[in-house]
Amino acid sequence: MGCIDLINLTSTNIYRLVLTRTSNKPYITRGSSMAAIRAESVATEKLGIFIEKNPPESKLTQLGVRSWPKWGCPPSKFPWTYDAKETCFLLEGKVKVYPDGSDEGVEIEAGDFVVFPKGMSCTWDVSVAVDKHYQFE
Repeated sequence: MGCIDLINLTSTNIYRLVLTRTSNKPYITRGSSMAAIRAESVATEKLGIFIEKNPPESKLTQLGVRSWPKWGCPPSKFPWTYDAKETCFLLEGKVKVYPDGSDEGVEIEAGDFVVFPKGMSCTWDVSVAVDKHYQFE
């Protein structure tokens, strides 16, 4: 899938971060040795939608995410209004969410932990079938 070269500024060592389609765990190479690493979680907020990419399994377990109800849909486009705050974790899929009043969309995909605020109206544009765990508060 791709590589990123990482340079250790305190020495002349160059490391390569390797991402593959066959494994969800990237690894670092240096010479012939490999060390397994976990991609870091990255959280952002855009247009009122909170997205955490690659949340740690410990967080999902602590919240009981895998016991939440599931919902899914095929590729489609539809309007939606959140009557309550929704927290969800996408197991599969890819969606671009367009909050009402914005021409800009927010892309979410498999592996994302997402929080939609109560009262948000938006349009979901599902490009890859979605399967997610969700909880309303």
